[in-house]
Amino acid sequence: MATKKGIKSASRPTLLVQTRPPVVVVMGHVDHGKTTLLDAIRTQTYSQKPESLTAKEHGGITQHIGAYQVEVPLKEKPQQARDDFASRKITFLDTPGHEAFAKMRSRGASVADLAILVVAANDGVNPQTKEAITHIKAAQIPMVVAINKIDLPEASVEMVKGQLAENEIFVEGYGGDVVYVAVSAKQGQGIEQLLEMILLVAEMAELSGSPKHPLSAYVLESFVDAHRGVVANLLVKDGKLSIGDQIQAFTPNQPHQPKIAAKVKLMVDEYGKRIGKALPSQPVQVLGFKTLPLVGAQVTPDHQKIKTEMERTVEPIKETPAKVTGDKAPEEVPKEARKLTLILKADVQGSLEAIKANLTEEVELVGEGMGDINESDILLADSTGAKIIGFNVKIPTLVAKLAQMEKVKIKTYTVIYHLLEDVQKEVLKLIEPTINEIILGKAKVIAEFVIKKSHIAGCKVTEGSIHKANRVRVMRGEEVIGEARIVSFQRQRQEVTEVKKGDEVGVVLRPDLPFNLSDVIISYKVEE
Repeated sequence: MATKKGIKSASRPTLLVQTRPPVVVVMGHVDHGKTTLLDAIRTQTYSQKPESLTAKEHGGITQHIGAYQVEVPLKEKPQQARDDFASRKITFLDTPGHEAFAKMRSRGASVADLAILVVAANDGVNPQTKEAITHIKAAQIPMVVAINKIDLPEASVEMVKGQLAENEIFVEGYGGDVVYVAVSAKQGQGIEQLLEMILLVAEMAELSGSPKHPLSAYVLESFVDAHRGVVANLLVKDGKLSIGDQIQAFTPNQPHQPKIAAKVKLMVDEYGKRIGKALPSQPVQVLGFKTLPLVGAQVTPDHQKIKTEMERTVEPIKETPAKVTGDKAPEEVPKEARKLTLILKADVQGSLEAIKANLTEEVELVGEGMGDINESDILLADSTGAKIIGFNVKIPTLVAKLAQMEKVKIKTYTVIYHLLEDVQKEVLKLIEPTINEIILGKAKVIAEFVIKKSHIAGCKVTEGSIHKANRVRVMRGEEVIGEARIVSFQRQRQEVTEVKKGDEVGVVLRPDLPFNLSDVIISYKVEE
């Protein structure tokens, strides 16, 4: 990563060729100055109507998701530059906490390009700071650390650097290459340098986007206005959104959620000004949705008619290339590579450390902490596929409802050895998934069709044989998607009772599980 000195040697014109503005999420502890920092940025970038963001929020704390685009003026305009290159833009997301960020990621929304981690120089790394670090790492986006409140007498930048290193964030000068900038949001100190670093990190990320590309946008927030009806705040990530466009919102990793159609009737920018089009990385408020789209839903052109025509022409199942992912099929994953992913919550630090000390290497903790299980834990579990284990902690009613809705598994204990025994049982199941079971056959999902509201998995049998009466489960890598029964089994348009290795077959399951391409349907019987 470039150093502060390196920013001077980076030529200005290279920054100008950036294809689209970076989208930046600001995260950190609740009172470390995230929104005050955005205030300072808007003031120093000469944005129109430079008003206080915190003035709109009760108690000075951000209560909703906002997106604001600012322009960073060039000190020196290159001689050959066009007028529209006279400034550089950055889009900032100001979220109400890690929950919203995690919820967007859990629904497949790749919204932010990089993150600013705000840490107060007088307070250092707090539990929410650690949560923010966890979410940023899970999102796999670059990070710039803003060490804020350096104007206070008790401020210590070196203390913050050391605490960050303890949490495996190694900034420049502390054995790493993570860029940090010391700032005072209240005094406006270091803001210009922070913006330059954001632009440089974004340039190195080689962001791409063009108004000529197909539309790709995400829902940042949605609500019902008494006078205007359904309102959706969108961020255009690529392509162009214009008045009159026919669009649809859907969640890619929840294929059975209904798609919500809209015709764009009105668009306004973050300042309430009506606009006719929105370009890549631009936030916009849209009227025209029939019902509320989910936060994090993807927005694309409405190709429903095309899809319907394609479904009408579906004939016998043909093998299609599976999606290329980094995951191996279950039979290809070596036992030593399998991990039980957990989030661990305990009442006190001593209990937390005692449990951690007894976990085996097959257990991977993606999150840990003290106190009751909260919404942030649920959303982190949903986005990482982890289970939540709690010791002497409670599950608030609203959190339990969220876990049920997001299908996150939670188990709490009051005796440590009971907890450790259950974890060990889960590990043994992971290492020996066939214990007490006999695998009869396996089939790989190579196509998906929807005919008469039934979801049909087009499969190819890869091992053994599968009988219609057998129990089956759907596996995605190491994760069990669910257990089901076969209610329809068709090969070459004929209903059959059994298929063998090499056969292609259309399968209808009950319950209707949310299978994906490359999932594996395993037929088995329980050993008596």
